Amino acid sequence: MDSKKQNNIPRHIAIIMDGNNRWAKKRFLPGIAGHKAGADAVRAVIRGCVDQGVDVLTLFAFSSENWQRPQKEVNALMELFLISLRREVKKLHKYNIRLRIIGDKAGFSPEIQQAIADAEALTQGNSGLQLNVAANYGGRWDIVHTAQLLAQQVADGVLKPEEITETLFNQNISLGDLPPPDLCIRTAGEQRISNYLLWQFAYSEFYYSPLLWPDFKEQALAEAIEDFAGRQRRFGKTSEQVEGKADA
Repeated sequence: MDSKKQNNIPRHIAIIMDGNNRWAKKRFLPGIAGHKAGADAVRAVIRGCVDQGVDVLTLFAFSSENWQRPQKEVNALMELFLISLRREVKKLHKYNIRLRIIGDKAGFSPEIQQAIADAEALTQGNSGLQLNVAANYGGRWDIVHTAQLLAQQVADGVLKPEEITETLFNQNISLGDLPPPDLCIRTAGEQRISNYLLWQFAYSEFYYSPLLWPDFKEQALAEAIEDFAGRQRRFGKTSEQVEGKADA
């Protein structure tokens, strides 16, 4: 990877897509209309990431807490998720995009679980943008689930407690095989993580957009990337060390 891309273009962008319901309410439309409009924004941002040379895009589609929403909205979201898995994956495959769903997939209906498996299998060999969709996902669930996996290995006698390191933990958590998120974008003016990728965000940069998610398109993504490019990422070092003006 060239130094220009490494310094100015985030390899991995994670997005909290917020504001679909507010977008719909402003137009006196039902909430599901906002989610459908949000799907258009997803397509636009995927195109933008491909054009900008981003390697990985991770979208927060449905949190483990979203089950608490009105049942009518949850049912509509599940229907939209299923339709998207069946229709959109063909377009993703056409453009060499690889799809992965992260989260507790056991919480979905057998029909959705099968659609997820089919979509992932279809795009598994693709080498372009890695698109991850977090569905029935929570950052605390992710950490606890990883701890349980490692604890089971200890119980089975194949792992010693002292062998559990940050590196090993990271290898077993969601997206551990990918570069960590360089940039997290949240739309709709909210400024919180909302239980998203808690482990993975250790050194991520954050960008908050006032735009509601359905209005966040290629230009807005380019502005977020431009803002990211102007930041200095130190990872615990001093500015002088990063700039090569002082010994490490």
